[in-house]
Amino acid sequence: MKRLQYFIESQAFGVCAMLGEKLGIASSSIRLSFIYVSFLTFGSPVIIYFILAFWMNVSKHLRRERSSVWDL
Repeated sequence: MKRLQYFIESQAFGVCAMLGEKLGIASSSIRLSFIYVSFLTFGSPVIIYFILAFWMNVSKHLRRERSSVWDL
């Protein structure tokens, strides 16, 4: 159970941490509000979460590929 908790907290997409950095809000409060909104709206924010996670993953790979102008 500890391994699953560690994976979710450290390796899962990082959407809440990224939003917290961009907005200047603690990521724990973003996580709590996401959970509350998910319960109130029957899970529809999960779709938005996965879209943000996909977008973050794509932009991370694009930045990794083009590290320099001179790379061929």
